[in-house]
Amino acid sequence: MVFNTGAALLDAIVLAVVSKEEEGTYGYKITQDVRKAIEVSESTLYPVLRRLQKDGYLIVYDRECGGRNRRYYQITETGEEKLAEYRSEWESYSSKISELFSGEESEE
Repeated sequence: MVFNTGAALLDAIVLAVVSKEEEGTYGYKITQDVRKAIEVSESTLYPVLRRLQKDGYLIVYDRECGGRNRRYYQITETGEEKLAEYRSEWESYSSKISELFSGEESEE
């Protein structure tokens, strides 16, 4: 993608991906799901996950998988509220950009 992805957009995408899994999901799968929308490396994604955890938007727990522990991430109620805020902002932002690209005038 030729457009840069800011921290807020990356946070929103990660929260959206994690929110789809009721029981939580693990880092590698999050990376794969995020890559369906934007190109991102694991080295970029893990600091985002840590920040979202620190801010109270995700909880983290370990689960045994194949004899090893796998770290899982689950969205919190606060994270759901933040995701709703991001979705609202995205709707407004993306419609304004689409209007500019299409050449149509807004009726505001």
